[in-house]
Amino acid sequence: MRDLLKGALGRSLRALQDEDRLAAAWLVACGRVLAEHGTVVGYADGIVRVEVSGAAWLEQFKSMRTGLETELAIIADVPMNGIHFVVKR
Repeated sequence: MRDLLKGALGRSLRALQDEDRLAAAWLVACGRVLAEHGTVVGYADGIVRVEVSGAAWLEQFKSMRTGLETELAIIADVPMNGIHFVVKR
């Protein structure tokens, strides 16, 4: 079911700008609980910028970076060179 949702979401996002596509794909890529602690706040030169809610969540997101990069790239269908996580101030 998750794969079906990812494909359908990806197709429906094609009309949006890249950053908006990534923000919409975020929830599906990392799941509801994790998504509540991080927000896509920028996209430039293939790098997605994500603000996270605290230092502990920063470490959690960093440990999942490779999988999140892969999922976001597939769902949002945008070129990605990485994700940069920062703690929200």
